[in-house]
Amino acid sequence: MLNAKSLLSGAAAALLALAAVPANAQTAIKFTLDWVFQGPTSPFLVALEKGYYKAEGLDVTMDPGQGSAGAVQRVATGAYQIGFADVNALIEHNAKNPGKEILSVFMAYDFPPFGVYALKKSGIKGPKDLEGKKLGAPVFDASFRLFPAFAKKNGIGKWEHVNLTPQLREQSLVQGSVDFISGHYFSSMLDLKARGVAFDDVVAMRYSDFGMDVYGNGIIVSPELAQNEKAVRGFIAATVKGWKDVIADNKVGIAAAKKRDPLINEALETERLQLSLQTNIFTPYVKANGMGDIDPARFARSVKDVAEAFGLPTAPDPAKVFTNKYLPPKADRMVVR
Repeated sequence: MLNAKSLLSGAAAALLALAAVPANAQTAIKFTLDWVFQGPTSPFLVALEKGYYKAEGLDVTMDPGQGSAGAVQRVATGAYQIGFADVNALIEHNAKNPGKEILSVFMAYDFPPFGVYALKKSGIKGPKDLEGKKLGAPVFDASFRLFPAFAKKNGIGKWEHVNLTPQLREQSLVQGSVDFISGHYFSSMLDLKARGVAFDDVVAMRYSDFGMDVYGNGIIVSPELAQNEKAVRGFIAATVKGWKDVIADNKVGIAAAKKRDPLINEALETERLQLSLQTNIFTPYVKANGMGDIDPARFARSVKDVAEAFGLPTAPDPAKVFTNKYLPPKADRMVVR
């Protein structure tokens, strides 16, 4: 029979156990971007700054990246639990690592930002004029890696690749040491503008306008974190709030990016953000269905196209590349321009 003393000691032990558990326990998350802090990725910074992740029980650490392939590798090795990366780099990784697939759980860029760019004064007017020309691009650039598929669809049989660092890419085009370059539309166009080249003086060939119906960047999660449904759902819900804030007021996003990188050009990053919204996010599909999801038939076609472009032996199962099971309800993902 329990006496008063034993009851008191049991109650004390229970109180001590409760005291050992933090009142607001947070799940630690390391998140990697695909590139540096800029306008298009500022919604993540806003979600962090405004405490949206914390409100979901997540202690998020956010770092810049060095390309989508690198972001995928960071998540694959377990160094980071979540990343923002090109889904096409993910397709390649999953095809080469069966049984160790990484999932994309939120599609941010319904239309991809990929493309190639030439100066009008070069005489280049369209894809056919790229035949035999010099393409300047970093080897890890997503647009460069997909260029063989673009070339095949547009009858380009040969070209010469000049390996360039990102810092020299646009400069080399302006100086004439290469005939055209590859890169994200909202990056290359604005980097050329910063070097005195007007938009009207650039021949921009976005892959989505020339038969390449692929997707762009999305949120990816490690296999381990994918088991924590609450954490993944919370991260996406918080990120969507960040997107809505930035869409409603671009200045909020640029201010958050500038806190991380005081050297950014606010006007340039505002324009970069607006370009990404106009060309990659506010698509007919997103306007009708909200951010984050995919068209299954279109996605299946894109997986096959990418597998062919990368020379993969087989295309991975689309269901092992993307899932919408963590997404908030459609009503919560609707965005207004």
